[in-house]
Amino acid sequence: MNTIQTDVAVIGAGTAGLAAYRAAKAAGKRAVIIEGGAYGTTCARVGCMPSKLLIAAADAAHELRHTAPFGVHVDGEIRIDGREVMDRVKRERDRFVGFVVRGVEGIPEEDRVRGYARFIDNTVLQVDEHTVVRASRVVIATGSSPMVPKAFEVFGDRLVVNDDVFAWDDLPRRVVVFGPGVIGLELGQALSRLGVQVRVFGVRGGVGPLTDPAIKAYAAEAFRREFYLDPDAKVTAMAREGDEAVITYLDRDGNTVTERFDYVLAATGRKPNVDRLGLENTGLALDERGMPVFDPATLQCGSAPIFIAGDANDVLPLLHEAADEGKSAGENAAAYPDIKPVPRRASLGVVFSDPQLAMVGQRHADLVPESFVTGEVSFEDQGRSRVMLKNTGLMHVYADKATGRFLGAEWMGPRAENIAHLLAWSYQQNLTIAQMLAMPFYHPVVEEGLRTALRDAQAKLSA
Repeated sequence: MNTIQTDVAVIGAGTAGLAAYRAAKAAGKRAVIIEGGAYGTTCARVGCMPSKLLIAAADAAHELRHTAPFGVHVDGEIRIDGREVMDRVKRERDRFVGFVVRGVEGIPEEDRVRGYARFIDNTVLQVDEHTVVRASRVVIATGSSPMVPKAFEVFGDRLVVNDDVFAWDDLPRRVVVFGPGVIGLELGQALSRLGVQVRVFGVRGGVGPLTDPAIKAYAAEAFRREFYLDPDAKVTAMAREGDEAVITYLDRDGNTVTERFDYVLAATGRKPNVDRLGLENTGLALDERGMPVFDPATLQCGSAPIFIAGDANDVLPLLHEAADEGKSAGENAAAYPDIKPVPRRASLGVVFSDPQLAMVGQRHADLVPESFVTGEVSFEDQGRSRVMLKNTGLMHVYADKATGRFLGAEWMGPRAENIAHLLAWSYQQNLTIAQMLAMPFYHPVVEEGLRTALRDAQAKLSA
């Protein structure tokens, strides 16, 4: 059994783990990074990048079908070659993964440990059956995995998660998606636009990450015009027959419908990868899910020299947040016991559907009733949006009644990914609605819609 002595041991070589390792090394500490799976982050391998490649193909097909209103007519059949679509997705995905892998392989060999780590005690780890790592501090950055309800096991190999979609060689004919969250909406709409018959089912009425009832209702109706979506579906039976998944449900009119699908895509959430770490061998307090109890401000687990970052802690499972948390966890591990809070940026989330969904700052559900005003704009008559025939959308911005400060926004609309950054910067700088309106707005741009919402909020603040 090989033994390694180090200051900081990082478990996981994803976005958070790599940031933690580099931060610990930058602080002058000895550090090792332990990884049992394939190198390459969740984002590059099965997350944000391959999904955007599929979405790009879907958007290209969608645009070709909708040129006639401009007086531009595409004659002949629009042919989608599923094998060519998936070939490009996988080729480009592998290219992105290659960048990450080369970065990992640039880490000195003596700092890389291959295998799966388990705690023997608070700071001693066993990696498979070949290495014991004795560290002074540990960073857990093991990421997350798709969470699949046990009832779905009835579908056998007809059940897939988003990771599996990007291994397809061809597009299937029929897919049912369970979970209209970020992953379910993005992949469901993309597959639909690529000619796949799609049904998207949810529970409790959720649509993406939205919490504003009006925006949620608007988005649901907009998506329904393109593919079947029931955010509060009543599924009455599920079975596997041959190579098909058979699902019986009540449609939105209350009729009983039975349909057959090639695949069932479970987009029902993710869970932190902590169950095989041997946390029971540490002195850490664990919650009912087996998660170590930790301080979200510092990422420290109890009073131990153990820190947990990125998707593994399930606080903000986004790449930029994982990178920030990993860096802070590495710095705190290096400086332990002199630790500092994670410098949090403005909350920012985007769903790359079409139209896009976005949330910035405080969610509607988190605001104190009667303490804020809501500014609204519809993009249906917004100038530049109508010019581009991208005029589907509704935005709400929230402002504090007492101070006029911009509190947050939720919306569906064109170019939301760009507008979201403007709003995140405004929120992080504690700007008021009046200060935001003092900024320049060019003409004609989609951002003029944002100005309309801000003006509406300002009028209500002044009333």
